[in-house]
Amino acid sequence: MPAACFQVNLQRGFGGGEVYTTFFTRALDALGVQTVLYAHRDAAFWEAHLPASAKIVRIDKIEDIVARMSPQPGWLVFHTPGAERAVAPLRAAGHRLTAFAHMPLYGRNPDSLRPYEALFAVSGHVAASLQAAGLQGIYPEPLYGVAQLEGRSQLDATLRAASPYDWDTRKLRDRVFALGYALYEPRRARPVFARLPGIALGIVSRLTPIKQFPLLFHHLAPVLERHPQFRLEIFGAGGYASVRDLRRALAPVRERVRFWGSQAQVGAVYRAVDYLVTGLPEKEALGLNVLEAQACGCPVLAVDAPPFTETVAPEITGLLYPDPRADRGSGFERLLARLGAAPFRVDAARAAPHLERFSAEAFRARVAVLLQWLSARGLLR
Repeated sequence: MPAACFQVNLQRGFGGGEVYTTFFTRALDALGVQTVLYAHRDAAFWEAHLPASAKIVRIDKIEDIVARMSPQPGWLVFHTPGAERAVAPLRAAGHRLTAFAHMPLYGRNPDSLRPYEALFAVSGHVAASLQAAGLQGIYPEPLYGVAQLEGRSQLDATLRAASPYDWDTRKLRDRVFALGYALYEPRRARPVFARLPGIALGIVSRLTPIKQFPLLFHHLAPVLERHPQFRLEIFGAGGYASVRDLRRALAPVRERVRFWGSQAQVGAVYRAVDYLVTGLPEKEALGLNVLEAQACGCPVLAVDAPPFTETVAPEITGLLYPDPRADRGSGFERLLARLGAAPFRVDAARAAPHLERFSAEAFRARVAVLLQWLSARGLLR
């Protein structure tokens, strides 16, 4: 067992990959492995999420790591992989380089993952994309994840409208809009969430391009228009273009859509909606919101394709429907007709074995097997 794992996550915002870094660190800590996390100096959120044993080293770029590492060779795990030129000095110093694949590679350049001796996929869907790209050193089992709700599961928390925008400050347009919105935001009314009549479908997610919500609702909004008992509540924020495009796609049902921004207490969010609606599947890696919703007893409605076929137990924790790009939403329409006639609820007893796969204990056991696999290949120091 290694004494330490040197993790690298240089994201400046706290998203799914950062949640994953958190519960991976907790699993290592429980197995007696300390984490030293190389984090971007502008990422001020890590102390609130990592166990006390973790050490955080602030840097600007991957190239800064080699000077901060001990001469003793160590095991590095990259959550934000770097190019060959950035990690070559670490390899030359004798360190062993491994990486998580937090995204499927379909349509993406695989070169950023080639410098690593071992790759860990978060789902079978991601692993298949690594194999299709001809990458080597793929750990044979998906690690999946944890429905990590600690501190976020308060069921009766007040949900108050927040900004739907998560500004991408790398873009000049977003920086300008962010300044203008900052002047407007203090004057904006912040209504408290209250359920309205009807059946509440919910988006609980960052509104990022990988979710493909505008494309999804380009196909689903006309279907929703024909079923007036359904509403859509959106809990999440995204860049200007993502929000703009989603609003446009939802134009046919705009009177039945509300944007609430990101909410810290997702337990209250899942309780506030009847069903979680996922995005389109192929760019999705795992879907931590799917794991969270099921753990909170909120049924999931998802396209019948990986990774959702790995994370949803059909007719037990959720319902799957055909890809609306293939059938023009007819399968989703049948689903709405079914739900309009009789609600679907999570079957708690039958769901228990499925949900156990995404518990902290099951994840820790998978990480323990991973450490054995790495040790057998001489990758742990």
